[in-house]
Order: sequence, then structure tokens, then C-alpha cells
Amino acid sequence: MPSSEVIVRRRFVCVVATLVGTALLALALSTPPGSPRFYPLGLAVALTWLVGALLAAPVRLAGPRAGAPTPPVVAGLLTGLALSAACALGVLVLARVGAVHEEVSSVIDLARRGRLALVLPLAVLTGTAEELFFRGAVYEALPRGREVVLSTVLYALVTMATGNPMLVAATVVLGLLTARQRAVTGGVLAPVITHAVWTVCLVLVLPAVLDATA
Repeated sequence: MPSSEVIVRRRFVCVVATLVGTALLALALSTPPGSPRFYPLGLAVALTWLVGALLAAPVRLAGPRAGAPTPPVVAGLLTGLALSAACALGVLVLARVGAVHEEVSSVIDLARRGRLALVLPLAVLTGTAEELFFRGAVYEALPRGREVVLSTVLYALVTMATGNPMLVAATVVLGLLTARQRAVTGGVLAPVITHAVWTVCLVLVLPAVLDATA
């Protein structure tokens, strides 16, 4: 059990990183699709989460958990694929509604009109850094027994800075799944893999799915 001084330091670092990361995220996703400003801003977001995670607490990839029925790598991969399939199906059905189509397009256009060679690795890096921070540092800094719910709530609140309700809804689902993985596996490896698979789907698959609903 960490000392009270360690917990206070973790929470202070998490608060500062959250405020900075939220502001940078809002700036990054408010840039016009294809704007060259998106890349340095996106990288700044990823580095904020990464540095915050490393400064706040040791990051554990996995730990002994009796409730983990499958290895973290397999669990992360399967969950990521299932989440990606559900996301693609949801977009295929819901995006026929004009308002939903517009909200989804505002996110997808960042990938569709950007340089794929830059957008994809940046998106995967950002997703990995988010997991290290929210399911690593933040999770460790929260009161025991409430980490899953509280880390998901904080993750959703940060995403609200984008002003996109569809992205916030996706964040809630992703946050709950990965936080639960963190609780079961004892580390961030499974959440990182789940987020990476979902991100690849978001960048490579969802634009085509969205076009099919037009």
C-alpha cells in the first residue's frame, strides 16, 4: 500500500496532466481536417498523457489476478476486435440519421483528409498514452473499489472538451471495457491492445463504413 505522500503526489500529477491534456485535446480536434497544425497538437496530447503516466506512478503491464481467464494479449485483441465490429455496425445503422452522421464525420474527416502515414501512428500512440495514463496512473491514484467507474467518468469528462457527443459515448464504452480489463488483468497491456485495435478500425475501416451510409 503506497504512503499518503505518494498518493498525494500521484493525484497532483494526474490533475495537472488532465488539465493540460484536456486543453490540448480541445485544440487538436478543433483544427480543420487536413490542417498541418493537427499533428503537433496531437503529438503534444499524446506526450502529455505519457509524461503524466510516467511521473505519477509505475506502469504495470500485467499482474497476478485470479479472475483473468485468458492472457492479457489475447483478451486485448479479442475485445478490440469485438468493439471494432460493434462500432462499425453502430455507425452503419445510426449514421443514416443526419445529426449522427455529421458528428461521426467530424471525427472521421481528421483521418480521411489527413496524411494516413502520420494520422495512423499518431492515433495509435495517443491511444496507448491514454491507456497508460487513465488505466495506469489515474487508476492507481483513485480510491480502491471505485477505480473502474471513476476513471471512466474522468475519461469521458476529458473527451467532452471535443464537443462531440458521439465521441464521448464511444469513450464511455471504451473506458468501461478497458478499466474492467485493468481490474481483471492487473495491468495496462490488455487495455493498450484493445485501444490500439479499435483505433486502427477507427482510422482504416470507419471511413468506408461512413461512406456506405451517405
